[in-house]
Amino acid sequence: MKAINLLGVFGLVCLCAARAGAQQTEVELDPVTITATMHPVSSSATGRNITVIKGEQFAKLPVNSIDELLRYLPGLEVQMRGPMGSQSDIVLRGGTFQQVLVILDGIRINDPNTGHFNSYIPIAPAEIERIEVLKGASSAIYGSEAVGGVIHIITKSFAAKRLQKSKQLIAQGTAGQFGLLNGQLGGFYQNANTAVAGGVISNNATGQPQRGTTGYFHNTSASVSFNQYLNQYWNISYRTAFDKRDFAAQNFYTTFRSDTANEKVTTFWNQLRLAFEKEHQNFSLNIGYKTVKDQYQFNSVGTPNLNKSKLLQSLAVYKWQASATTTLTTGAQLVNKQMTSNDRGDHTLNQAGSFFIADQKVGTHATISPAIRIEWNERNGWQVVPQLNLSYKIPSLQLRASAGRTTRDADFTERFNNYNKSFVASGSIGNPNLVSENSFSYEAGADFFGLKNIRLSTTFFQQRFTELIDYVTTPYALMPRKENLSPTGTYALAQNIGKVNSTGAELDVQYNKKFREDQQLWGTIGFTWIDSKSNNTTPSFYLSSHAKYLTNFNIRYSIKWFSISFNGLYKQRRQQISTPINANISKDYFVLNAQLQAFVYKNKVSLFSQADNLFNKQYSDLLGSPMPGRWLMGGFKVIL
Repeated sequence: MKAINLLGVFGLVCLCAARAGAQQTEVELDPVTITATMHPVSSSATGRNITVIKGEQFAKLPVNSIDELLRYLPGLEVQMRGPMGSQSDIVLRGGTFQQVLVILDGIRINDPNTGHFNSYIPIAPAEIERIEVLKGASSAIYGSEAVGGVIHIITKSFAAKRLQKSKQLIAQGTAGQFGLLNGQLGGFYQNANTAVAGGVISNNATGQPQRGTTGYFHNTSASVSFNQYLNQYWNISYRTAFDKRDFAAQNFYTTFRSDTANEKVTTFWNQLRLAFEKEHQNFSLNIGYKTVKDQYQFNSVGTPNLNKSKLLQSLAVYKWQASATTTLTTGAQLVNKQMTSNDRGDHTLNQAGSFFIADQKVGTHATISPAIRIEWNERNGWQVVPQLNLSYKIPSLQLRASAGRTTRDADFTERFNNYNKSFVASGSIGNPNLVSENSFSYEAGADFFGLKNIRLSTTFFQQRFTELIDYVTTPYALMPRKENLSPTGTYALAQNIGKVNSTGAELDVQYNKKFREDQQLWGTIGFTWIDSKSNNTTPSFYLSSHAKYLTNFNIRYSIKWFSISFNGLYKQRRQQISTPINANISKDYFVLNAQLQAFVYKNKVSLFSQADNLFNKQYSDLLGSPMPGRWLMGGFKVIL
């Protein structure tokens, strides 16, 4: 059944591509991106595997939160612990979830407390202009955490160009089983030199039954931003945002039967950018400030963990187009991380980095892009992080290659989890002595544009890690610190693993065809294979949990007054079992979501019905945290 479904989806895309082969291309399959070079350039000139999706797809696909949208993009593995924005771990090209850097309009939002919060992107979907997913090593530009890749969310206000006029209003309401009540409202307005955007999204449900509790959630994000051009050269942009997640967190972090946890995470985000652009040069100064309050309660009788983190950063970037064939980019970054916690203690960490990128066209078809970053961390000192990207493009084919070093420092949870408690019976334990993990990564790939309306991308990659950071089951006798531990306890210690090699291959397909004014087919599908080998005799927790085989896809077909859309994924991974809580991670699973939409007023107002997990598959991405079964819902959408 799984194979038939997957082959059917792939066959549909290929059939549509064949039908469109003799027709004129109507969509941009080589989009302009800024993530790989920090300045606008066609993706085919970057030497990298990049996926770009427009923000408008959020309102057209059966998704309810930004992490759900990411879940079905080619090559992205989103390990969901709970639905509709509760909590998700983002994985690119294997490795661990801490190895993906999330950026909002050029500024990192990865939380210094834990990578579990990286999917809490504090904006309303109505603000999104596009999402760019850069796969593979990117530390030479972005520094720590950009190991498996970068997810860059670009918003309408920060991307607005001067002397343009535009306006849009989006509203949606959804109701369904298990007390589901979701809503979102947002808009964008620009008149010449002033652009304003904002919105809110709220997902709420009493939830499906769990062991001694229900999988409830109340997740809300609200944001507002503006961009003001001061004259033809200077503009200033600002955003402020609020994000709150309140959800059942049973077995998110433990496999104890007494775990009936809940968690509340509140985020405030402020971002400021001053930019200058004139002829062949531009400059930007970016400042970001983030505060997070995390309250986690293991059960009704336990004392909550209260963690507060702060992230203050500045980033200056200067680009100079030296000639028609040469572009030089340089920049510097300062990062201050702080933590106060009754569980992890009080800590501060400072980081800094400077980088240089050169983009050089060679002849008509080739581009070479070397980059180097000097990274400083007050725990680990100085590091040099180089990278080289190559691209060769002819009309129907692009050949590309990339090689580079990556680095990542441990977050506060990896260093100090459960370190400040008077007694810990069992669980995950931090390790203050962790050193930065490093890797050398290389890849080679090709993009084929020979068929109209379709782009095929294939990539082979390998990552060679040293001192990779992950949790490993460790007996009491080998724990480096025993003061607050039990000799009979079961512990997982954060460790530096000596050597890990990950080898993989990706095949991505993008398709978009407008057959006539009222008929269109759009789709993406990705196939990923990853094999990770470690010299550690005991499997580490997160490294061993990533998918070995992953297929994820989106399809939407619209005609006149109706549209139907599907997204889903097939995943194969290591099987796991926990007898105390009667839980297991199956060897594989296939999940499919579907939405049927009927327009009642032109293409602006519609009613829809939706089924998440259409086949009612019982599955988990994390041991002991079951994802919801079939969930029926419906509502309305307004796009003006």
